[in-house]
Amino acid sequence: MNVRQINEHLLAGRIDADGLFPHLEGLGQSPVVFEIDFGLRELPEEPGVLLVRGPRQYGKSTWLEGELRATVDRFGPGTAFYLNGDEIADSEALVQAIRGLVPLFRSEAPVRRLFLDEITAVREWERGLKRLIDAGELRQVLVVTTGSRATDLRRGVERLPGRKGRLDRTTFLFTPLSFAEFSRVCGDRLGADALPAYLLSGGCPLAAAEIAEHGRLPEFVIEMVRDWVLGECAASGRDRSSLLAVWEVVLGRGGTAVGQAAVAREAGLANNTVAAGYLELLSDLMCLGVAHAWDANRGVSVRRKPAKFPPINLLAAVAFDRERLRTVDDFRALRPQVQGRWLEWLVAQEVSRRAALRGEDTPELQNYWSSKEHEVDFVVRPDLSIEVKRGGASPLEFAWFPRTFPKSRLVVVAREPFEADQVRGVRMEELLLAEEW
Repeated sequence: MNVRQINEHLLAGRIDADGLFPHLEGLGQSPVVFEIDFGLRELPEEPGVLLVRGPRQYGKSTWLEGELRATVDRFGPGTAFYLNGDEIADSEALVQAIRGLVPLFRSEAPVRRLFLDEITAVREWERGLKRLIDAGELRQVLVVTTGSRATDLRRGVERLPGRKGRLDRTTFLFTPLSFAEFSRVCGDRLGADALPAYLLSGGCPLAAAEIAEHGRLPEFVIEMVRDWVLGECAASGRDRSSLLAVWEVVLGRGGTAVGQAAVAREAGLANNTVAAGYLELLSDLMCLGVAHAWDANRGVSVRRKPAKFPPINLLAAVAFDRERLRTVDDFRALRPQVQGRWLEWLVAQEVSRRAALRGEDTPELQNYWSSKEHEVDFVVRPDLSIEVKRGGASPLEFAWFPRTFPKSRLVVVAREPFEADQVRGVRMEELLLAEEW
């Protein structure tokens, strides 16, 4: 069904028409259904602009269809319309498309909502919205946008100062499923395999449903993720093989810090500026985080030192990893050192997910700490750090921590729990299931 037909059905209130909401129809046929929570429990009834960003294949379009349907169901025909950014060439075409829909809102409609899916596919989309807002053409409309590039939406927000209405919060990151939600739906059938299955899925609802139902990640899911990332690479004018080389360096380096010059050298790129461009692209797509060294004395990140680049979209990491992990058995067959690397990345993804739920502007940015003798994987905040161990750990290993960080506490993810004054050992499942850290 094309966009015009969709909007004709929405205008007439025919929300049960076949093919109107294809993602919702597919979800209805799935035996595994998850509740989505990325911090936006209910759409506001006030006008303004909402920007929802997140990786492709993580359920944004399904969520959008659900909100479209719920709006018309609750408020009646002529209260919601839809546009697909993948089918709009530029800001001028966006302006014309929106102008064609705004007069169709029912005159007495209690709410007016315009849903723009994948708006970041539209060149200079923010200029089009700014033009319409400044002209007063959207003063009664809640514009709900989604996109799959973090910085495109972030820069778009910056270019719409004072034009997003009076909403309390206007930007949201579409986060992975929580381990708690994955366990609620799939825990009984997966048992002890729940944690590695969740890790391999990256919290992607589609991948999580497939591995829970069939025991493996299907190739079509892997290819969708690869096609999305490589397509964004091509659209940015960058080289496919260079991106693959950067992925190989990042995944091979694991949890070790590396400078951009070293990434360039190991990936065969011209210089560190070129390497920075590829790393920034993967960060924009919310595939990689950037962990800077932490200066505990000053309480700041030190950006001149080598950084870590942990995957914060583990499904993307799986899609580009040479090991071709598809099942829990594949993960268990990895060398212990490599398993530990993936567990550290799982914590990186969780740190980013929780930061996004709190509404932090740059949840992909993280911190680590190191000295000549010791290192801490994550400095979540000045009073909390996390260290990841695949095997066992003892509080004696961290006797140095209270002396170095007298006002902080350390959580050690390890095989067996333990309790000390400022250092606590927990299993990975306990860390992920904790409501607060």
